[in-house]
Amino acid sequence: MPDEPTLGEVVRRFEDRFADVRDDIAQIGRRLDEKVDQRIYDLRHEALGARVTTLETLREKDAEKLVATRRWLIGAVIVPLVGILLPVIILLTRGGGS
Repeated sequence: MPDEPTLGEVVRRFEDRFADVRDDIAQIGRRLDEKVDQRIYDLRHEALGARVTTLETLREKDAEKLVATRRWLIGAVIVPLVGILLPVIILLTRGGGS
């Protein structure tokens, strides 16, 4: 009989286990409070997808503007400059017809 726990010891062990279970339930409750609802997650995911699409569209427009700027630079500056300088260079290399 000395190996069997006393009634007080059984009650203490039961109270300890009960306190552990209570702590576990409280911990589960805290974790559930931190969990994001599926609808909110879906809404955020859709908003993020829309934002990415918008940013990709803006990047494509910026790339088109860059191409247009390069074309303008070539058409408005470089071609007339070559048109003016090329005859001068040819005239100077041939000696001016003298």
